[in-house]
Amino acid sequence: MQTQVYIVLTCAVLCCGLERIKLWKTGSYQRRTNCTPNAVSNDIVLTDPEPPNGTTPEGLKNFMDVQYYGVISLGTPPQDFNVIFDTGSSNLWVPSVKCDGTACANHHRYNHSRSLSYKADGRPLKITYGSGSLSGFLSQDAITIGSIVIKNGTFGEATNEPGSAFATGKFDGILGLAYPQIAVDHIRPVFDMIMDQNLVDNNVFSFYLDRDPAAAPGGELLLGGSDPAYYTGNFTYIPVSYQGYWQINMDGVHVGPLKLCAGGCQAIVDTGTSLIAGPSEEIVKLQAAIGSQQISPGQFLVDCGKLDSLPVVSFRFGDKLFNLTGQEYTLKEQANPTTQVCLVGFMPMDIPNPRGPLWILGDVFIGQYYTEFDRGNNRVGFARAK
Repeated sequence: MQTQVYIVLTCAVLCCGLERIKLWKTGSYQRRTNCTPNAVSNDIVLTDPEPPNGTTPEGLKNFMDVQYYGVISLGTPPQDFNVIFDTGSSNLWVPSVKCDGTACANHHRYNHSRSLSYKADGRPLKITYGSGSLSGFLSQDAITIGSIVIKNGTFGEATNEPGSAFATGKFDGILGLAYPQIAVDHIRPVFDMIMDQNLVDNNVFSFYLDRDPAAAPGGELLLGGSDPAYYTGNFTYIPVSYQGYWQINMDGVHVGPLKLCAGGCQAIVDTGTSLIAGPSEEIVKLQAAIGSQQISPGQFLVDCGKLDSLPVVSFRFGDKLFNLTGQEYTLKEQANPTTQVCLVGFMPMDIPNPRGPLWILGDVFIGQYYTEFDRGNNRVGFARAK
C-alpha cells in the first residue's frame, strides 16, 4: 500500500509566537549511531569553541555535520546546559554535581541544592547506550528553553556516564523529543510537558539544520511551528505510523534503475543520527550504485572531484520524490593538512522492527529538507530547505 501524504499550502503556523533555539556546531565526522533507543556513539571528536550561553534567542550548533546542540536551563536561578535535541529518544538528562567521573568533570553539572524550585524525586534512572549504561536518579525542577519555563519538570541527574562520547563531547546532556512510549521509566518527555502546560500555541516543533560547516550558528529549533524563511514550496506531510520514534511509512529509495525499500518500508526521522542508515544488504547495493569505496566497516569514500557526477538518491513518500544530489549526501573532511576526503552519508544498520525493514533519516536528509514534527496531528512534514 502506498503511503498517504498531504501537500499543504502553509501560511498559518508561521514565524509569530515561535520560540527559537539556536543550534551550534562543533567537532568532526566521527559519530556512529546504534540501534538502541536513546543511542549515542562513543567516538566523537570536538574542536570548536563552546556556544555562548544565556543568549536570546538561543541557537543550535552543528556537530560538524554530525551533531546539533543548544542551551537550556534548569532550576532557579537558572543553571545552563548544552544539550542535544534528539528526536530519536524521549528522556532529558544532564550531569549531576554528585558525579565525579571524567565525563561529568568536563561538563556543567546540575546542583539541586542551589535551586529554589527543586523538588526531590529520587527514583533511580538507567539508560542503555551503545557505549554502556548511563545511571543516576530523577529530580524535579524548572526547565527553561528560551523564554518557555516548564514547572516541576522531571529529568535525570546522571551520576555515571559511559564511554568517551560523554567525556569529550561539548554537549552536557540529551533532551529527547520523541513520543512518551519510548521514554525510559515512562517519564514525561519535555515537549509533552510543554503541551500539558499549554506553553506553545501549536503542538509543533521544527528543525532547520545548516549544512555549511562554517556557518554559525548551525541552525534553529523552533517550538510552536515553522518559519517559511527556512524553506521553499509547501510541506508534504506523512502520517506517523508508530508513535514511539517519529516513524513513518516510506515507499521506496531509488538510485537510477536501482530500487530499494521495495514494496515499502519504515523510516525514523532522527535529528540525533548524523547520517542516513538502512539495512546492510540494501546499503551495500546503494554504495555500489554510487561507486563508493569502503575504507572501514560502515564507512565509504568517493572522489571529491566527482561529486557533481554522482547519481541522485531519491526517497519516495507516496508519489513525491525527495532527492539528494552527490553534493548533498556527502561530507567533506580534512584527512590531513593537504588532503580532503569525501565521505558518503549512508551507513549500514540492521534494526529489528516488526513493521518491516527500517531506515533512519538523519541529519544528512534533514539538512536538505526542513522538517516539521507535528504532535497535534501526529505527522512529519518535509519542505526543501533554503
